[in-house]
Order: sequence, then structure tokens, then C-alpha cells
Amino acid sequence: MPLRLPDQLPAIELLKQENIFVMDDSRAHMQDIRPLKIVILNLMPLKITTETDLIRLLSNTPLQLEISFMKLRSHTPKNTPIEHMMMFYRDFEQMRNEKYDGMIITGAPVETLDFEDVTYWDEMTDIFSWARTHVTSTLYICWAAQAGLYFNYGVPKYPLEKKMFGIFPQYTLEPQLPIFRGFDDIFQMPHSRHTEIHRDDILARPELKLIAESKECGVSMVMAREGREFYITGHLEYAPNTLNNEYKRDKDIRDDVEMPRHYYRDDNPDLEPLVTWRAHANLLYNNWINYYVYQETPFDINQIK
Repeated sequence: MPLRLPDQLPAIELLKQENIFVMDDSRAHMQDIRPLKIVILNLMPLKITTETDLIRLLSNTPLQLEISFMKLRSHTPKNTPIEHMMMFYRDFEQMRNEKYDGMIITGAPVETLDFEDVTYWDEMTDIFSWARTHVTSTLYICWAAQAGLYFNYGVPKYPLEKKMFGIFPQYTLEPQLPIFRGFDDIFQMPHSRHTEIHRDDILARPELKLIAESKECGVSMVMAREGREFYITGHLEYAPNTLNNEYKRDKDIRDDVEMPRHYYRDDNPDLEPLVTWRAHANLLYNNWINYYVYQETPFDINQIK
């Protein structure tokens, strides 16, 4: 089945060029199917890039998804045209009374700040609380994972001397979980962050389950509430050139950024990246939709609680 997206969303034409089946609202209204409602709170600076990355992964499910985009009233993005935000995004306050089968909350470029110093922290905590009663299952990515773990469970974050930057092998600690259906014992995950969370803090909370980690980059996936919450510290959604673009942007202006590890062919930044994470990224998102969103959500979406 196709993805159901807002009319004229830039990702539609980009993904059609990749032979991904997407469908705008005009055509979708002709089909008598109750799609799964997925809301994306996109906090990344390059909104259109992140929209396309996430939609690309969500497109592989055989289920029909209706994608909505949420924005914060307390923050105005600087790198995305206001016309795009007004056309495709709605404030959280406008969506507060709605319920969703699934939610994705992205990372944000504020990780070096204390959580309470983030200008939109109060609105974020309101959304974290709202998601627990209005969404069947939520994926928290990168900064959102750290922020959600801190707000919901009191798990702190810690600064890193050097940016955790590259593609790192992850070990599945709970391979029997449906989220890892079809996974190998090791899978690759991009990371791009200046802070981390510690496994001892996760293990100290009985409500949390550490389900994947890396010898090089530490905690990578945490599950809570039997899969109603997943916290992912990396970026499985990243496109092949994302780390390359970040590296070339920052290498001459920051002293805490080194060449991304395990990323370039022969570790040579003059060569193309070696893509090693895309298959497991598609599998994880497909498993999330199938086992934690579709099979757990009530037919009447208003019965989510």
C-alpha cells in the first residue's frame, strides 16, 4: 500500500524518482481504508531532508499510512521556508485533541544545552506527556531519545570530549523482540552526537529495557512500556551522504569533530561512503509499524489510552 501524504509535499516527487509508491491526499480520499495515522515532530534544522529520510523508511510497509507533521509554537525554524512550515505543519496545540497510531520525534541541534535551558523545553515536556495517552507507540530519535529518557525516567546525559560520529556496529540484546524480527546478530547504525547516556543509568530503572548497544558508542536502543516507547540514540534514517555533509560543514570550524568512523571506503574522505545500515533501517521501521503500531492499535483510534 502507498503512503498518504499532504498534497505538494516536496518528498513526494523526490521519492517517486526512487520508485517509491506515495499517494497525495486528493487520491487517498477516494479509498475506503482506515490508514494508520503517524505524526512526525520534526525538530531537525533541514526539515525537508528529514521528512524525505523518514518517509523513505516508512514507505516499505504494506499498510497504508497517513503522515502528519507537527511543529512547536515556541520555536521558529531558521533553515526552512516559512511557506513550507505553514503549508505542511501544524502546531501541537492544534493537534492536542487528536490521537495517533504512531509518532516519531526527531533529534534537534540543542544537545550541548541542559534540557531545561532549551527554549522550547516546556512545550516538549507537554508533548512527551501527551504522547503517552494519545499515541500507541512513539519512536524517540537522538536528542529526543535523551530528552524523553530524562523527562520520563530521570536518566541524565553526559558530555563527550569528541563527537560520536560515524557508523558503529550494534549488538541486539533482546533478539526475540518483534522489533528485531529478521535482524542479524550485529547491525550498523549512524551516530552523530556530542552527548551520551550510560548503560548503568538505564539498567537502574526497572521500567527500561536496554535492547541494543555498541562496544564503541554505547547505548543505542532502549524500550519501555512493552514497546509503546522506543529510544534510539543514533540515526538509522540518515541518507548515505548525511554524515559526509556534516563532516565537511564542521571539520574546519570545530575542534571536537573528527572524520566519521567506519564510513568512507578505505577510511578515505575523498571516496564515497560505504552504506551498511540501510537494510536494517528499513527492517526496523517496518517491524515497528507492523508489530507495535498496527497490531497494538485499536480499530477505533479514539480508544487509544
